[in-house]
Amino acid sequence: MNIRRVQKSWKSRPTVEGAGVHLRRAFGFHEAGQFDPFLLLDAFKSENPDDYKNGFPWHPHRGIETITYVLDGDIEHQDSLGNGGVISSGDVQWMTAGGGILHQEMPRGDRRGQMWGFQLWANLPAKNKMTPARYQEIKEGKIPAVKTPEGAMVRVICGEAAGARGPVQGLAIDPEFLDVTLPADRTFTHPVKAGRTAFAYVVEGEAYFDPGPGLMPEGPIDAAQAKAFPEDTLALFGPGDIILAASSKRSARFLLVSGQPIKEPIAWYGPVVMNTQDELKTAFEELDRGTFIKR
Repeated sequence: MNIRRVQKSWKSRPTVEGAGVHLRRAFGFHEAGQFDPFLLLDAFKSENPDDYKNGFPWHPHRGIETITYVLDGDIEHQDSLGNGGVISSGDVQWMTAGGGILHQEMPRGDRRGQMWGFQLWANLPAKNKMTPARYQEIKEGKIPAVKTPEGAMVRVICGEAAGARGPVQGLAIDPEFLDVTLPADRTFTHPVKAGRTAFAYVVEGEAYFDPGPGLMPEGPIDAAQAKAFPEDTLALFGPGDIILAASSKRSARFLLVSGQPIKEPIAWYGPVVMNTQDELKTAFEELDRGTFIKR
């Protein structure tokens, strides 16, 4: 067993995107090379509709997948292919932009005004960048929620945990996306194949990831010796094949994400991610000409 240690960690940063949506960016353009095949992770949480109501009006995507996971509230969406609908608390929308799509996402919050969720961008390998656009929209009841022998509760969006397999499948980067909740004084161990990029983002409470003094695979931790990773902290794991997490006197909730690196050049401008500057230029020329959408 080779436990993955935390290679780097930092707090997500407040930023504003879309038409004035206030969110926290865990990583993005400047860190993308460290997270291959992932490009960006944004967290949004507010009880003030002014922070999100203007949303993300019509905009293009090409060459990537966008994964929207809603914990609370509603998001209305429409696209240039005629699709539309609402994703709500506990739902996931995994959109493969492929060769091109125009869409909009408008957060609406719940009856209290609460809006809470995440958007993750995943890169596509060159051979898949111009594939037809498609959705996998998964409602809350279709996402397995399982309890591990150690006492962790895991929602399996894609990948596998505690014998349950997530409903999102057929993806180029073979990703795993887990929502893990640890009650107080619990541990969680999870295999992650060697060579894959893996990171965790702490959603609530505080989690412990680094093995060593105070944190062992079995038994309670010594919080005085182990390093705590608080809410809104991202932890990027180094090499190995096992993720070890724990809670102390407080519960912890975190997203655990991994994927197979693509190891290809990235040419990125705004919502379009290709392999070369020429491909980027072509994409925006097609936007200007009205030929961006491939039918």
